[in-house]
Amino acid sequence: MGADHRSAAGGGAPAVIEPGAAAPSAVAGPPPAAPGPPAGLLGMAERRVRAFPWRRADLLIALGCAAADVVSFALSEHGGGPHRYVVGLLLLVAGAASTAVRRRYPVHVLGVVAALSLAAILIAAPTEYNFGVSLTVGLYSVARYRSRRVVALTGVAVLASQVVCGVRIGWSLPMAVLADLSAICVASAAGIGVRRWQEQVELNRQLLADRAVAEERRRIAREMHDIVAHHITTMYLMSGGARSTLDRDPDTARAALVTLESSGRTALREMRQLLGVLRGSDVAEDAPSEPQPGIDEIDRLITESRAAGLPVEFEELGEPRALPPATALTLYRIAQEALTNARKHAGNARAFVRLEYGSDRVTVEICDDGDGGGSAMVGGGYGLLGMRERVAVHGGTLEAGRRPEGGYRVAALVPLPPMEPGEDRNRDERGRTPDHRAARG
Repeated sequence: MGADHRSAAGGGAPAVIEPGAAAPSAVAGPPPAAPGPPAGLLGMAERRVRAFPWRRADLLIALGCAAADVVSFALSEHGGGPHRYVVGLLLLVAGAASTAVRRRYPVHVLGVVAALSLAAILIAAPTEYNFGVSLTVGLYSVARYRSRRVVALTGVAVLASQVVCGVRIGWSLPMAVLADLSAICVASAAGIGVRRWQEQVELNRQLLADRAVAEERRRIAREMHDIVAHHITTMYLMSGGARSTLDRDPDTARAALVTLESSGRTALREMRQLLGVLRGSDVAEDAPSEPQPGIDEIDRLITESRAAGLPVEFEELGEPRALPPATALTLYRIAQEALTNARKHAGNARAFVRLEYGSDRVTVEICDDGDGGGSAMVGGGYGLLGMRERVAVHGGTLEAGRRPEGGYRVAALVPLPPMEPGEDRNRDERGRTPDHRAARG
């Protein structure tokens, strides 16, 4: 932002270099190089461990499995010596530790757990037998993340190994098969049930997202209709005025014809965008037509946000120029949605709005320095879907995500059409001059 923006944002706001100023790297010097990872096999192992998508829940589950299996094994009597008892405990702990990567390698984890459990029982020779917690988690993971065929094949393999364990303890073959088959079916059914439930949740979420996109497209279509209708009305009035003044005031008639040509081109461009992007519903809507807001109304959004308790700073860069009404409306809606989410989710934070005009584009950026900003838009947020739909109408780009220094950032870049004949660069989409805009607050 500008100097005022940096002073208000503290260390959390992104720095902006004014024209002619030295870059920070030229003043402070290059930052010290960070120490690289160690070379060799140790460095490669460290990089792979850091790159693996670890989850705290998986580590806790692995610890719980190890504790449960060790306690169960320790409470049973053993026919072997103390050395075999220790080896059996180590094998069970190793099998439980492998469950930390069960989400990514469920079949491999189940094979490791089943093999180590079988080895522990054969080596330590316990006098009691139970179905281990690690083995249950492994079966659940296979059923949760793999197909039914894989679930059936792995279930048969686990059943064979566990029947060997049961017979080794002293169970009869029918009793061992019945007990192990029941445990395998329960664990696999739980995994399949959770998978179906999550698939249904994802399907419902996708349906809600599609519905939100369809509703947003209908809303955009209605707003675009109002804009095109505005241009057609202007063309009608200008053509009538040019006809009535053609004989007595040719200069006025010529100016009216230039404006008429510009409005016609703009209306044609907006209609092409409407037909090219909004290919959705034909459902009629009865919403009343209201004047559509634009860049001039961003001040009102900032005032409302400040009144609601969110400090907002505004910065306008570049040379203001006339914007197509649809472009101005898109920028307004993006600023409105981003500030609304900042008020809802950013907590005790400040927001910064930057509007920058370029020769062929216009950019609006909304940032906040809160600790929870944008949480509603991450993943399945429908506000973000609406923003992307609006920017896609104009062939622009939208960036939204958390900032490294904290908070959330939404930035939209919308390309601008070439200047039309008779278009005044110093007037905005409502025909107001820069002096008028400076005094509008």
